[in-house]
Amino acid sequence: MTTQSVVSARKYSVLVVDDDSTVRKVLASQLRAGGYATQLAENGQAALEALSQQLPDLILLDLVMPGMNGFQVLKKLKSDQRTRPVPTIIVTGLPDREDRLSALQNGAADYLVKPIDGAELVVRVENQLQLKEYRDILRQYATKMRQKVARRTAELSNSYHETIKLLASTAEYRDDDTGAHIQRVSYFTEEIARSLGKPANFIDCIFYASPMHDIGKIAVPDSILKKKTPLDAEEWEVMRKHTTFGKRILEKGKADYIRMGAEIAESHHERWDGSGYPHGLAGESIPLTGRIMSICDSYDALRSRRPYKPALTHEETVRIITEGDGRTKPGHFCPEVLSAFSKSETRFREIYATHVDAQS
Repeated sequence: MTTQSVVSARKYSVLVVDDDSTVRKVLASQLRAGGYATQLAENGQAALEALSQQLPDLILLDLVMPGMNGFQVLKKLKSDQRTRPVPTIIVTGLPDREDRLSALQNGAADYLVKPIDGAELVVRVENQLQLKEYRDILRQYATKMRQKVARRTAELSNSYHETIKLLASTAEYRDDDTGAHIQRVSYFTEEIARSLGKPANFIDCIFYASPMHDIGKIAVPDSILKKKTPLDAEEWEVMRKHTTFGKRILEKGKADYIRMGAEIAESHHERWDGSGYPHGLAGESIPLTGRIMSICDSYDALRSRRPYKPALTHEETVRIITEGDGRTKPGHFCPEVLSAFSKSETRFREIYATHVDAQS
């Protein structure tokens, strides 16, 4: 494709900015002879006003003008996102090397010294318009590619999150937990993580990872999982293994959500005072994700009705978690996470009410 074929696809416009009316007319005449439409401005302020109304395809700019000089106009053009892409050719009677370098360093596309040969002017303008045409094509292509990648990423992310949700829901069919429970823990853990000031990627990850906390229950026998009477010591030992079963199911995953899910599955029944299971971890040896899940799971369990217990109110649940009732103690929870829960407990009430299920 030749230069002429590129720039002649439509009639391009050039804004000529010069305080000398004779120079303006000569440049405009040369440009029109080359097939370009022209706009004229007698000084920098007039040029900026013209640009606010309509953008030309290229600007010819004089340096020495009264009021706002060409350097000042150039800086304004290149500092404005709207006018920055418009190529600007400096046309001046100053042959000084420092002025030329300064203009080019400040964003000028080219530099011409008066008097200017008409044929050379047209060629220089054509060259800059061709470069602009190619830049515009590349910019449009890059925008389309970014949009395409964003759409594809969103599709993959949605599919991935759907897979995680379906995986997490497998335990739902073998336990008293419900789909609403799975939704609630996502929002509970997200709220605690946000209250703790965690970064966005951590908050996003725990939102999708936390519903997998009980995935290991699919490996627990129905005779234990669905038993309506209290479990004996041997049965409790088997039930507690759902934590390690869950880790084994998820630990080979490479995605961050799955890896965090494995961590939560194993550690969400550990207690800050070391009285939890499966490993009796205490304090900060318990992963933060497990510490967050522990208080969220406790809140949801206390609020939910089970065959062996009634559902408690929000106020009763908050009191038990923060003050204790003999079975549940504040010392079971990480102090930092407990503080975050206390600050967020109103949101917990709202989340539970929004994602309530028929049995609660």
